[in-house]
Amino acid sequence: MALSQHDLQQLLESLQAAENVDMVRLVLERMLQELIEAEATATIGAHPHQRTPERTNRRNGHRDRPLATTAGDVELKIPKLRSGSFFPSLLERRRRIDRALFAVIVQAYVHGVSTRSVDDLVKALGADSGISKSEVSRICAELDEEVEAFAQRPLDHTAFPYVFLDATYCKARIQHRIASQAVVIATGVTAQGRREVLGFAVGDSETRAFWTEFLRGLRSRGLGGVQLVVSDSHAGLVAAVEAVFLGAAWQRCRVHFVRDVLAKVPRGSGEMVAATIRTIFAQTNAEAVRTHLGTVATMLGRQFPQVEQMLTGAAVDITAFADFPSGHWKKIWSTNPLERLNREVKRRADVVQVFPNPKALGRLAGAVLAELHDEWQVSDRRYLSEASMVELLGQDARGSGRQQGPNEIGPGSLPGG
Repeated sequence: MALSQHDLQQLLESLQAAENVDMVRLVLERMLQELIEAEATATIGAHPHQRTPERTNRRNGHRDRPLATTAGDVELKIPKLRSGSFFPSLLERRRRIDRALFAVIVQAYVHGVSTRSVDDLVKALGADSGISKSEVSRICAELDEEVEAFAQRPLDHTAFPYVFLDATYCKARIQHRIASQAVVIATGVTAQGRREVLGFAVGDSETRAFWTEFLRGLRSRGLGGVQLVVSDSHAGLVAAVEAVFLGAAWQRCRVHFVRDVLAKVPRGSGEMVAATIRTIFAQTNAEAVRTHLGTVATMLGRQFPQVEQMLTGAAVDITAFADFPSGHWKKIWSTNPLERLNREVKRRADVVQVFPNPKALGRLAGAVLAELHDEWQVSDRRYLSEASMVELLGQDARGSGRQQGPNEIGPGSLPGG
């Protein structure tokens, strides 16, 4: 919308009466407002009060929108439409993660959980003018809808031969007590070699019932074609995997296993024991891997009988990876692929420290995971090459539709199904 002579004269008079900083702010405010009006005109297909064949909507007043800038807060007006909504692209809404932090921080303050100043926290996130309670409510409602849609989306568009499961822990207030809550995360590798965040949940503990409900939820959304599940050896998790993913192999995370072994040996011998165990994973074929495990167990058993027992007892579980293409081994013998997700959830959660309730924790975790999932979808890099997935699944791996893996479980295979 071009400025009229009258508008230009008013703006000139305002600038002449303003200090230097105010002058910059006034010019910026008018420029942004003109850009907003121009975008609204392009969206509607007509200027105010103009009738054109291209008109698709009508203006219906404006709503105020303060914007924090380096020149100070500017007051903008966002056009409202008769039907639908309009939001200018130059004021793009905050990313899900930042909006989740906004909502959670203010919730924490309201519930008396955070002792820091909520205004300082909000301003540190980029809003000099703070945030109102109505804005918090709007953010929460919008985020809950987005996170729920992400968490419940169908998973039947492809097979997921590899599934990774892990948990990280954050603090939340439950019935006036601060308790540790598990954020459990599932990721998968598709038949085309790409990664996806399959799901997440917040719970009191990693019990069998909790994990079983979570895994059955993934199955009910269409998760199939699972050939290998990778996780630590938590008893409840392992039992749930056996119950839900019948026919799939289970790989015990080698990093967690070595950590368990080192807890049983003197500190001075830890590096030697760890290095010796790692030679098991340096072999080039399945037979060599399992043969060398027996050799290592016998060798370490001379000095550490308990280590020998742990190796022989876990031989099947820590070598399950060897039955899959050797090019996949480094990517499937541990839950390391989940570490970045865990770290990012923890990093964002540390801003809040204690969440006012588990729902607030789930809101933030879901926003973080949705953002990381989106990054994977637009990346040009595959987690596993297409050629190696063809080796695993055959020519069907080249297709883009849902493919059935050799160990896929039918709906009737679930207990009671």
